[in-house]
Amino acid sequence: MTHVRNQSAQRSNRRLTAAAAAVIAAALAGPMFASVPADAHSDRTWGRLAECESSRRWHLNTGNGYYGGLQFSYSTWRGFGGGRFAPRADLATRRQQIRIAEKVQNQQGWGAWPYCSQKLGL
Repeated sequence: MTHVRNQSAQRSNRRLTAAAAAVIAAALAGPMFASVPADAHSDRTWGRLAECESSRRWHLNTGNGYYGGLQFSYSTWRGFGGGRFAPRADLATRRQQIRIAEKVQNQQGWGAWPYCSQKLGL
């Protein structure tokens, strides 16, 4: 009978060890996935919008008063906090421009990019 109890205890310990390993693996993997955009569709949408606005030229400065891949005005860029990244949108990275664009979109909607958002059905 002692032999049966020992085998049962060993199986129970193995299950607990496997469960603990799974919890630890999930905890360690969490930070790896935290850097992935929460909504990959959103990232594609910004890419499509930038294709329309600037042919995806994230460092575009044509001198028309709009800058970067999403064609921010200077006042919009600064007003939504873009100045913490760069003086103008064309001097910021793609990801930084998207971060500011998300703020603009949350407050103003897709109408902040009237022609391209309508063309893309946003």
